[in-house]
Amino acid sequence: MTTATATSSEFDQGIALHPDGESGCYRGELGTGWQIGGGINGGLLLAVAANALRQELPEHPDPLSISCYYLSASRPGPVSVRTEVVRRGRSLSTATAVLYQDDEDGTPVERLRVLASYGELAALDGEVQTSATPPALPPKEQCIGVEHAPPAFVEQAALLQRFDLRLDPATVGWALGQPSKEGRIQGWFRLADGREPDPLALLLVADALPPVTFDLGIPGWAPTIELTVHLRAVPAPGWLRVSHATRNLAGGYFEEDCEIWDEAGRLVAQSRQLARAPRVQQ
Repeated sequence: MTTATATSSEFDQGIALHPDGESGCYRGELGTGWQIGGGINGGLLLAVAANALRQELPEHPDPLSISCYYLSASRPGPVSVRTEVVRRGRSLSTATAVLYQDDEDGTPVERLRVLASYGELAALDGEVQTSATPPALPPKEQCIGVEHAPPAFVEQAALLQRFDLRLDPATVGWALGQPSKEGRIQGWFRLADGREPDPLALLLVADALPPVTFDLGIPGWAPTIELTVHLRAVPAPGWLRVSHATRNLAGGYFEEDCEIWDEAGRLVAQSRQLARAPRVQQ
């Protein structure tokens, strides 16, 4: 597969922003290809906001810790991001970003709000010391690709066409009506156009797999309430191994923990999100 350049990559086009004339303000366009369920994928939205902060913090280009609260569902169309640098330090800077879209009457509606600490991952020691272990996955050719997903699910998830996703067969029993009920989905991941992973792409990957509630026997759209991602290192080129898991479902909400491992076997990112469980069909 030919590796996509930044100008040709669907991901880079999807998060592209240009200055809006006012200091700290940017404009872009959310494409239809990033829809999931009733709105734009939360990981893609987080990467859009993170891209605005990267432009505001050229000396610290990478999010080390970034938290996002989703306030309303985003839709395809124009988007604006307003940033504010809270503190600039020698090795770490902190900033906020707010993403808006205009309502039908032209009133700006806040879609999400971000608080992040930025640094330079390439300047850090590339070694990652951890007691965690990467998910044990079958070879890619033995995993389940998007082409095997239920048609009804694919119809509601246009963004799957942007991914080359190979799920572990042990965690896709839900597609056959036989969920394991263990609360885990894992697999191999790369972008379909061959774009190599980088820190901003990891924000997308943290929210790229089907909701882990599928493995609990609860299919459907699971909108994210809050998502926090910690980045540990610049990922090596190649495939990523991604694992999503949950241990708690209460009051209609669940947490989803994600680990992302790169081709070099390093844990390059971790995330946790709180999401609303899909509504059970009566």
